[in-house]
Amino acid sequence: MSGTTITTGTGTTYDIRALTPETWDLFADLNERMGGLFGGCWCVAFHAERDDRQPGPEGNKAFKRAMVDEGIAHAALVVDGGLAVAWAEYGTPTELPDIHHRKQYDAEKHADPDYRVTCIRVDKARRREGLAEVALRGALALIAAEGGGTVEGYPHDLTDVTKKTSSSWLYNGTRSMYERVGFTYDRPKGMKNCVMSIEVPASA
Repeated sequence: MSGTTITTGTGTTYDIRALTPETWDLFADLNERMGGLFGGCWCVAFHAERDDRQPGPEGNKAFKRAMVDEGIAHAALVVDGGLAVAWAEYGTPTELPDIHHRKQYDAEKHADPDYRVTCIRVDKARRREGLAEVALRGALALIAAEGGGTVEGYPHDLTDVTKKTSSSWLYNGTRSMYERVGFTYDRPKGMKNCVMSIEVPASA
């Protein structure tokens, strides 16, 4: 399955495309519009380190492209008007081992999930439109098409936070967003993140 659609509560429908060599240009265009993401990381921070990775933004871009070409980097791209406007990175723990607070996570985990969602980003010009949730739902739809399984996410838990947090730093969405999608809270992770999970059935 290379793509699907997600319709929001307001009736807006978005195309969801899997990140593949064929959709790389959509992903690359979005990243370049956003300055390569955090300091030019190109969403490689959670992947396992490899000897062929070169330093700097261009090295990160080439590293990501290589993994996409090899089929070991996955994401749901939200496409609107011919442009990718958001994405949610997902993959197996083998593909995405380097999560934040990993020492704590490994000490407290019961078992590894089948998939994890590690990064959700929205085009700066399209924030506050609910696109992060669309991207998360898109990732789950693509996972369902791949056979489903246990999916974990590590969103920011702002339950007890009184100070407003800039959306630019919410690299994996919020606990409340995951709850709306159907995830169940498991435990805290770090100071302001948490572990949440959902069982995704295989799609027909």
